[in-house]
Amino acid sequence: MKKRLISLLFIHSLLMSQAVAQQDETIVFTPQWTAQAQFAGYYVAEAKGFYRDAGVKVQIEHPSATQPAMARLRNNECQATTLQLCQAMEIVDEGIPLVNILQTSMNNAMVIVSARGKDPLTQKGARVGIWSVGFGQLAICMSIKDHLDYEWVRFAQNVNIFVAGALDATLAMSYNEYYQLVQAGVKMTGKNVYRFCDHGYNVQEDGVYMTRDYYVKHKEQARRFAQASKKGWEWAATHPDETLDIVMQYVDKNHIATNRVMQRMMLKEILRLQVDRESKKREFRLRPDMVKQASRLMVENQMLGREVTYKELIDN
Repeated sequence: MKKRLISLLFIHSLLMSQAVAQQDETIVFTPQWTAQAQFAGYYVAEAKGFYRDAGVKVQIEHPSATQPAMARLRNNECQATTLQLCQAMEIVDEGIPLVNILQTSMNNAMVIVSARGKDPLTQKGARVGIWSVGFGQLAICMSIKDHLDYEWVRFAQNVNIFVAGALDATLAMSYNEYYQLVQAGVKMTGKNVYRFCDHGYNVQEDGVYMTRDYYVKHKEQARRFAQASKKGWEWAATHPDETLDIVMQYVDKNHIATNRVMQRMMLKEILRLQVDRESKKREFRLRPDMVKQASRLMVENQMLGREVTYKELIDN
């Protein structure tokens, strides 16, 4: 009896030690792009101490041109990253199981902006700018489905080639490149701007993902990180001016070429995209219907080898 009690006490002590060790581990979080208001909620959670209060250590490290966010996750250089839903599904299809621990985007932000006021749907064979790091899966699906035969021209992080007249159209995010084009003097009308969310392609974008292997071993840590991040976004929605101050600190620290006006517009649009069209609420959840829609579109257009299901992307 005494030996059994000692054994039970030893097991309990070991489990407690493991739990403490996990709490002491730092989650390195890598957003999928450089410092900007797109990631404001996470900056707020760190700056306001929400992560600390939740008992989780978080270190925010942005990607570089040579080390994109997913590469850092694959190489165990970070434990969490933001990905668009279509990106995450491609990665799962490649054989890397992921878990969505927090969904921030409830609406799709992608648009096509055409030059010279033309309708993008009338520009068959047009030279269209697309991000070299991805994000354009739905646009490729649309181009194939509508027999537009776009010639995709990849660019890194700016819209200069479009403004210079080298492209017929370009993809843009409504919170980012869209405003860069506005600041560059490009006229936006209902005719030359095609919004994917209004044409049957309203698929969620940004969510926070971990590899399933890491998540299974650190469920409580992941839950605390997600809850503190959600709190950061909720605070940002009610304190936009103070949030912008925090964002600009990260922008300056990372030497990003932008300005406060641009980041203010980005933050406002990001917060708008977080509100579900149907419920009119910030739901912070992955929608099964949108996962099914995205998977169907990508399978039909041979961008996925199989259906990626909602169940594969969540804790189960």
